[in-house]
Amino acid sequence: MSETGEISSILNEQRLFSPSVGFSENSQIGDLETYRNIWNYSKNDPEGFWGRKAEEMLDWFQPWTKVLEWDEPHAKWFTGGRINASYNCLDRHVKSYRRNKAAIIWEGEPGDKRTLTYQQLLNEVCRCANAMKSLGVKKGDRVTIYLPLTPELSIATLACARIGAIHSVVFAGFSSHALAERNNDAESKLIITADGGWRKGAITPLKQNVDECLAESPTVENVIVLKRTGQDITMQPGRDHWWHDVVDSKSHICEALPLDSEHPLFLLYTSGSTGKPKGILHTTGGYLLGATLSTKFVFDLKENDVFWCTADVGWITGHSYLVYGPLSNGATTFMYEGAPNFPDAGRFWKMIETYQINTFYTAPTAIRAFLKAGSQWPNSYDLSSLRLLGTVGEPINPEAWMWYREVIGGNRCPIVDTWWQTETGSIMITPLPGSTPTVPGSATLPFFGVVPEIVDANGKPVPVGSGGYLTIKQPWPSMLRTIHGDDERYKRTYWSKFPGRYFTGDGARMDKNGYYWIMGRIDDVINVSGHRLSTMEVESALVSHPSVAEAAVVGIPHEIKGEAIVCFVSLDSYAERDEALEDTLKSHVTEQIGALARPESIRIAETLPKTRSGKIMRRLLRDVASGRDSGGDISTLEDTQSLESLR
Repeated sequence: MSETGEISSILNEQRLFSPSVGFSENSQIGDLETYRNIWNYSKNDPEGFWGRKAEEMLDWFQPWTKVLEWDEPHAKWFTGGRINASYNCLDRHVKSYRRNKAAIIWEGEPGDKRTLTYQQLLNEVCRCANAMKSLGVKKGDRVTIYLPLTPELSIATLACARIGAIHSVVFAGFSSHALAERNNDAESKLIITADGGWRKGAITPLKQNVDECLAESPTVENVIVLKRTGQDITMQPGRDHWWHDVVDSKSHICEALPLDSEHPLFLLYTSGSTGKPKGILHTTGGYLLGATLSTKFVFDLKENDVFWCTADVGWITGHSYLVYGPLSNGATTFMYEGAPNFPDAGRFWKMIETYQINTFYTAPTAIRAFLKAGSQWPNSYDLSSLRLLGTVGEPINPEAWMWYREVIGGNRCPIVDTWWQTETGSIMITPLPGSTPTVPGSATLPFFGVVPEIVDANGKPVPVGSGGYLTIKQPWPSMLRTIHGDDERYKRTYWSKFPGRYFTGDGARMDKNGYYWIMGRIDDVINVSGHRLSTMEVESALVSHPSVAEAAVVGIPHEIKGEAIVCFVSLDSYAERDEALEDTLKSHVTEQIGALARPESIRIAETLPKTRSGKIMRRLLRDVASGRDSGGDISTLEDTQSLESLR
């Protein structure tokens, strides 16, 4: 093993796809030279660049006096400026030609539909804000939002932003204990929830979970309950209030409060498998600028686009690219409540056809699940409205990328493979459609104002082609400000390993063309016979075999090698399972990336354990591979039978 901690890179991908001339001619950034000129300006004069973009992209009640105050590791952006995120997402569009434009198009899992124009959405946000004020919520108070993916979820977040309350959205798949843990850390005064939510035809008992949570949450004074599913629930008089009673009756006028640029906008808790969840704190002006700017340029936003980010608002992707980014730009954002494969594997493709979706932004895990279900599903629908595809959440393996391009995009849609984090607030490394030639599996180049560098364990830049630790050298507006209530943990987690740099926790390499390849979490590196290998690259090799739809790779202790590679795979719908398949796949990995990466064992499963958002729970697979019982919270596991079948 390299003493400096370099990670061996074993993935070699050469396919290159340049933007079409027609797409480039009509794109926001039409060629690579233009991108490089803007990026160099943003690198060399970050305060000039960000100050200019803040003036162009956002409406301010009061101008700032200083673009950046940097006292490592704490940043203040647009000091003295006063702004409101809700105003930027709503009021300024209502005052324009967008007043009657669709802001949100929504479909529920049972098939119910709603469309809210910008004027209608503003009215509902004001009513919700007035309801919260009537229950005693003030500027600076925390509000926990635990709702299914309905328009009321966006309404509640924007209502909080309007009055200066700090929202903490908790994914509706979390258990009552996980909800209480987050609620208590935030010391929330109000919870907004629903009687239930729909998921694969069944009801998720949200209000019941809240009732259990409140036995452990002494700071909560009131609960607002949306009637969504209609089942019987317990309502405690004086504490619990129906949405239709306290919101619908309120005035549709509520002025947006001018807030300091650094006023906290939201807390979002990372769902770590062990230890206390981290409450990532984002503030108003800088976060909103990052979300607004990246939405416009990364997704080459057009006025008439229908933009679909499939993430739940319980995750940062939903915050930035379902709510704040699209609405700040005056776009039409599409929301869907339920599972992607209910009642069948054609649900997503049917909605793309029905609503004429133009931009589709989803996770690699979802793409691999679509691939496994078979191309006959998307091929049964007209996907010609699509003009741009995106991926988010984890590195995408090249074969899934190619399927996405060919089957979903019809070989005409550029793919933006985006890298970013809850902590970064907005996209950091990404192609820009129209300017960036793409390579399957690479996030390509840094976004404007982002200056990454890959270093070894001593903080020294690694050679081109070598893997190392991904760091960011300069502050950026949408960066997290701290961990709520634990600034020492913030300093220790992100700034202590490489002083003067933000440490992402991810491994990466840069190729000879300057393209970045994300190799996954440093925690997901396996040390085999002194060589540190990225699990993502081994997974990519497995999925390149035609029989394999999905793969997850973990390491287990080995007395000779240090660690051994254990692989879990699910097969393509057309693949035949036979006794020789395990040896065939081991040989395939060896052929693709060398004998060093030959798996110790390969386990074939019907499905891999995933969260409701589609991420494979590798923590559970490590437990299975090592013969341990699974500890920690598994309430977000979509199908507990998948775990039991592996055991």
